[in-house]
Amino acid sequence: MALTFLLNVAGFIAYLVYSAAKTSNWKRASLPIAYMIEAMVIGVMVIIPLVHSETLPKASLGLVTIPVPPAPPRAAARRVVVQRISVQGLEKEPPVIPKTIARSKHQPAAPSNGIGVVGSIPGVPSGQSDGMIGSLIGMTTPPPPSPPHPQTVKRILRGGVVEAANLIYGPKPEYPQLAKTARIQGTVRLEALIATDGTIKDLKVLSGHPLLVKAALEAVERWRYRPTLLNGQPVEVETEIDVNFAMEQ
Repeated sequence: MALTFLLNVAGFIAYLVYSAAKTSNWKRASLPIAYMIEAMVIGVMVIIPLVHSETLPKASLGLVTIPVPPAPPRAAARRVVVQRISVQGLEKEPPVIPKTIARSKHQPAAPSNGIGVVGSIPGVPSGQSDGMIGSLIGMTTPPPPSPPHPQTVKRILRGGVVEAANLIYGPKPEYPQLAKTARIQGTVRLEALIATDGTIKDLKVLSGHPLLVKAALEAVERWRYRPTLLNGQPVEVETEIDVNFAMEQ
């Protein structure tokens, strides 16, 4: 089909050349002839690759030879060694049991006065019967000294009039608003420890209405006492404190 097209183009160009030579009018035929020649060149450039096609080279697959791994070495054959034991010199059972048994003439050695085995290492005065090494260590290393006993603070029990006399600062508790609204009144009994500097320690509640306890604790924690002296030394004092809550009439 492409070859027929080129032949037709060549025939048409020959016709134009013939007409121009016959009529002597080359201007009219020059432009079509140029187009035809250009079309012919383009057609040739297109047809040549179609006619002459190059094939891709066949890919050669390289064969890789993997060497066979050598066989593991054979284990050496075990040699079985048979040990033969001679029975010469071993005692054999007598064929006949004798009626009497001969006694040995060797007498046992007399026990020694010391303790232990003859020829062994002599013992130590502070040694133990089981012969442990701890006896030697215990002899050379003295035991650590016992820790000093903590000095206990002397306390005396007091109460009543003596307590009020030693109080130097005792702010009154604030009446709780909720208890005041509910018109709750009563006494809160507390147990406390007056320290050597006059402060309150180990404050505990013994009895009292729950709505009044918090206010009593907050007030008594701020109380200050003159320390009690015993033989000129301040001591701690256990006491009971009653905090009264009463509504004003």
